[in-house]
Amino acid sequence: MSEAKLKHLEFIQGVINRMATTSFVLKGWAITIVGGLLALTFKEISRRYLCISAVVLIMFWLLDAIYLAQERRFIRLYDKVRRLKDEEVDFSMDANGVAVRYGALRCAFSKTIWPFYGGLLAVHVLALRFI
Repeated sequence: MSEAKLKHLEFIQGVINRMATTSFVLKGWAITIVGGLLALTFKEISRRYLCISAVVLIMFWLLDAIYLAQERRFIRLYDKVRRLKDEEVDFSMDANGVAVRYGALRCAFSKTIWPFYGGLLAVHVLALRFI
């Protein structure tokens, strides 16, 4: 494997790592903000905070799904570059050229995202019954 191909794969792997880190950070912010809003909901006994919390939850859920879809796109680009001949390496980081199997909406219900955000949504539904 040529030095150029290895470098290109390292660039792509760096993007994949940043996407995964961002997804982790999004989950942390989601739990912090949604948890705070849920605490306000029970302190003030107000549905308004519960609704705001649900909207914030859905926004984080969709944003996380977009990052997961992009991450999967770059994983497919990595696989494509891995299979290239050494002389065909062009250092392109265009992940739009690879076939997309998973869009953001499908990623929203993947096994890595659904349990986390679905669990938080279940807490909202339970809270709705008590307010």
